[in-house]
Amino acid sequence: MTALKAFLHDNLQGDPRHPHASSTLPISILAKMGILHYYLPLSAPSSYKEVNDLASARAYANRDIITISPSAMGCKYDDNIQMFYKEHMHEDEEIRYIFEGSGYFDVRDEEDRWVRIQVGSGDLLILPAGIYHRFMVDEGDVSFGHFLRLLPNEDRFVHSSLFVGRVFIKLQILGAPG
Repeated sequence: MTALKAFLHDNLQGDPRHPHASSTLPISILAKMGILHYYLPLSAPSSYKEVNDLASARAYANRDIITISPSAMGCKYDDNIQMFYKEHMHEDEEIRYIFEGSGYFDVRDEEDRWVRIQVGSGDLLILPAGIYHRFMVDEGDVSFGHFLRLLPNEDRFVHSSLFVGRVFIKLQILGAPG
């Protein structure tokens, strides 16, 4: 079952891995912001086909896979999670599929407020081009996450940070992780 929930961010200082939820929002608010959500559980063999079909239908040619964990990132873990949390946007829409772990996408609404979207394994989000956002793993998974991002071409970030250890792969049939 999806972990997807939406909240207004409380904007209080503190560990960004904490919920920071000031009030719950209806999930329908995401569609009004142009954000699409699919729940594709990894245990369902059809999920991999659906991800590939979605990528093909939207003409996505590249993917990157990021594992966020102290063991995968070593001494750069703290710097990297802070980098993911920096506000940025993309010139193209972003598709993010959560293999494992859970976390928060924060997106700016039309009133310039942060809407916090809680995601977990099997959630696939499509963020529209030009929406300001940031990401943080949550505290519940010992700061771990394994994510697939689909990209139309090369990534075109509108900020100066680069993901350390980002791996680009040409579009290929997505097999079961493992």
